[in-house]
Amino acid sequence: MNLVQDLKNYREFLKSNVKKDIRGKYKGSFLGVLWSFINPLLSVLVYAIVFPYIMRIKVENYLIYLITGIIPWTFFTSSINMGMISILSNADIIKKVYFPRIILPISTVTSCLVNFLISCVIILLFCIGSGLGISIHLLWLPLIAIIQYVMLLGFTFILSAIEMYMRDIEHIVNFILSMAFYVTPILYTPDIFPDNLAWVLKVNPMSYLVNAYRSIFFYQKMPDMIGLLIVGVFSIAIFLIGYLIFEKLQKGFAEEV
Repeated sequence: MNLVQDLKNYREFLKSNVKKDIRGKYKGSFLGVLWSFINPLLSVLVYAIVFPYIMRIKVENYLIYLITGIIPWTFFTSSINMGMISILSNADIIKKVYFPRIILPISTVTSCLVNFLISCVIILLFCIGSGLGISIHLLWLPLIAIIQYVMLLGFTFILSAIEMYMRDIEHIVNFILSMAFYVTPILYTPDIFPDNLAWVLKVNPMSYLVNAYRSIFFYQKMPDMIGLLIVGVFSIAIFLIGYLIFEKLQKGFAEEV
């Protein structure tokens, strides 16, 4: 209830921070917000050229298959990386003005959500341009995105709070994210994952989400509702745990900055 009240009271501050994060990310660049489209596209092109020859993956419309995995993954990693340092990078404001500190990671993840939804236009354009088309199942997109958003809020609450006391957490998280990329079915289909390691995909929440995005964009069918339910429950749990950890640790933020 405190969080809801804080969001209500400081909603204008939240809005201004989201706008600042979106504009500031590409401030001074000629192409500006277009980099939201270009960055994931460059990654997709590299993998689309190289990876089929390394793994000998034979997936029809492999370029679109990649896009439907890399863009949600970019939303995930950018939210974690930027959200993790959201408190530390705003140390000057924290020292001068009082506001609920939790607004900072929320605004960061929200700005990443906006960028992600903009980037979804790329997926739609590729689906239409390739002849794959679009389907009514795209109506599931808001639900899948909200589940991922709630999960990311939970992660960033925890990591941004810990970052204030242990700066090495950045390097640890970056290593984990690098490893997690390859145990998420982004570049490959889940069926080629070794049977003795199949459990890795089952405990990876991003596997469920990537598969859900692929279902509605690429395969044009309903997402796996049991998988969505599992990751939805996990997202709510990590959100609540993250909120409690943040509330407990934020008392010492002023001293640490």
